[in-house]
Amino acid sequence: RACVKYMASERFFLSSQTRYRDAMAGYAGKIMKSAGETPSEFETSIAQALLELEATDLKAQLRELYISGAKEIDVAGKKVIVVMVPFPMQRPFQRIQARLVRELEKKFSRHVVFLAQRRILRKPTRKTRQKQLRPRSRTLTAVHDAILEDLVYPAEIVGKRTRVRLDGSRLIKVHLDKAQQTNLEHKVETFTGVYKKLTGKDVTFEFPSFE
Repeated sequence: RACVKYMASERFFLSSQTRYRDAMAGYAGKIMKSAGETPSEFETSIAQALLELEATDLKAQLRELYISGAKEIDVAGKKVIVVMVPFPMQRPFQRIQARLVRELEKKFSRHVVFLAQRRILRKPTRKTRQKQLRPRSRTLTAVHDAILEDLVYPAEIVGKRTRVRLDGSRLIKVHLDKAQQTNLEHKVETFTGVYKKLTGKDVTFEFPSFE
């Protein structure tokens, strides 16, 4: 009888270990970090949430998608989740982004934004030799503009101007499509805070009417 109990407990242990390995393999496939980097506990929680969503009607869209990172940013005393996705996967993610944001915000009780992973290349100098010209999409200005577009998606930026204050500091005023005002107006403070944290630049968002 003792032997039977031991064998039963051993089977339970092995099956639980198998389930654990399967789970690890599952959400490990939803996040791909740079070589040698290990996902943080927070990143793992986001990957696990995406794996759970893959078990819903989003399976076909999410099956081949994964994120490259995630972090929390403090904005006006509140936590905001920033999810980074590989640039080649941005379009597929955007097709279901509204649903993903809604589900993740429901689960984590905080605002969620998706950004594509982009790399800024330094401006070449006389001392640096480059075999090819730096693509415009890799410049500081282009990447910062792209972050703005990612933040407010699916709203379209319909206008933008820069105001120079008396102290020499700059404020970017971004005009968004008024059709998205109801959906995004409650998030403009989040967008402003995240953009400031990521770029160091001040920005405000408005939904002007053009008549």
